[in-house]
Parts: sequence; structure tokens; C-alpha cells
Amino acid sequence: MATIASNHQTVVSLAAALLAPLRAVGRILVDLADAASLARSLAEVSRMSESSLTARGLTRDGEIRRLLHGTPSA
Repeated sequence: MATIASNHQTVVSLAAALLAPLRAVGRILVDLADAASLARSLAEVSRMSESSLTARGLTRDGEIRRLLHGTPSA
């Protein structure tokens, strides 16, 4: 019985080892999508004029902090 459990564990470990690269690629793709979204948001803030930001009650620094750190804008 111990041999059967040992063999099962080996099969599970082998499957996990074979799937690990696929999981890593999936995480990389998700991270790239998040980075692209952040880059678009930062570019949008960069294109906004100071007067446009002020009219909305925002500062460029505050918006960048909010985007990068998730803190509320001032």
C-alpha cells in the first residue's frame, strides 16, 4: 500500500513539474496586461493639461501616486 501511495505522489509531482512552466507563462501574461493598462493610464495623465487636472480638482502628482500605489488622489 505504501508503494501505491508513493507512486501516486510521484505522478502528482511529475504533473506539477510539467505544468509549472505553463502557470509561469500565464502569470507573465497577466502581469503584461496589467503593465500595459498602467502604461495607458499614465500616458493619459501625461497628456492632460495642468488646467484640465485643476478643473477636476486633481494634481498630476496625486494621479500618478494613485495609479502607481493605489492611494487616493489629493
